[in-house]
Amino acid sequence: MRVLLDTDVILDVIMGREPFAKEAARFLDLGEQGEFEAYVSAITPPNLFYVARKARTKADLRQAVYELLQTVRVCTIDEPVLTNAFTLLFDDYEDAVQHCCATANNLEGIVTRNLKDYKNATLPVFSPTDFLVKLKSQPT
Repeated sequence: MRVLLDTDVILDVIMGREPFAKEAARFLDLGEQGEFEAYVSAITPPNLFYVARKARTKADLRQAVYELLQTVRVCTIDEPVLTNAFTLLFDDYEDAVQHCCATANNLEGIVTRNLKDYKNATLPVFSPTDFLVKLKSQPT
């Protein structure tokens, strides 16, 4: 399955946010092992630096983002993605951009901890825990 990882899931790992960090790390490990195809939007790495800059050193953040980019694919953001995001009934523009990145790249879902932010999504939206359950239930 090909899914977009919302920034919050990655931040949980990078910043060690409890009680979410352990499950998010397990989830990312399965993506790295090829259990599913993990994508992030091009906006995610800069957002990681911006949000985590006070909690982690610049060197730690650079290493964390570098390692992330070795294990995920990156969805580009272009004018149609940015423009289409305005047509969605999302409260947050950044979440709408994430959703448009996923749809533009024909991804099968979005994994986020903030399910309410994606209540108007046209793609399936999963929490990391729910996605792991879905993975286990699929035939190999």
